[in-house]
Amino acid sequence: MASTTAWYKGMGRISHASAAVGPVGLRSFVALFQPASRPRYAQEGRPALSAAEGKSANRTKIPMPLIIFGALFVLGGMAAWYLSRPAPPPPGPVLTPEARAYVKHLKLSETEMKAHKSYLNQRVVEITGKITNTGDRALRLVEIYCVFYDPYGQVVLRERLPIIGRRGGGLKPGETKPFRLPFDELPESWNQGPPQLVIAQIIFEQ
Repeated sequence: MASTTAWYKGMGRISHASAAVGPVGLRSFVALFQPASRPRYAQEGRPALSAAEGKSANRTKIPMPLIIFGALFVLGGMAAWYLSRPAPPPPGPVLTPEARAYVKHLKLSETEMKAHKSYLNQRVVEITGKITNTGDRALRLVEIYCVFYDPYGQVVLRERLPIIGRRGGGLKPGETKPFRLPFDELPESWNQGPPQLVIAQIIFEQ
């Protein structure tokens, strides 16, 4: 009976305290015993943002003028690099119409390809052969293109070399002379076949 009386007295004190704090205080008191309210995104039916997404959403956007300035700066740097790069080597002289008409009088024969080791134990590939001048004009210089290919028919090396020059006395009409062209650095993709030999330049004796 004593415990029942104490319980009623306690409830009376709670009721008096609630009346003293008023409606606003009562709501605050009741809120202590309710679960925390959900975020606004969850209340609206949308999933709440993660911490990373929240940081990304709050990140300051880059102004458009700054983006345009950066793009122009990059383009300007690329243009400066392109204009300041070293110029490619000028192409060699081409066959003149007169020389092109005389090519048919130059005959290459007995061309062979050999490989051997140099005194530095380096592989050297040699192209040897003979050239005959069947025309009626003396030649001071004859150059040829040596064109090497890979197994797929793509050019891997194109080298221009003289086979007749002043030191050898030129090439007179009806004369035949041997030539030798050594190569010590050929691409690994070379198909190991002989190169194509093409007349590149002819200079006539005056």
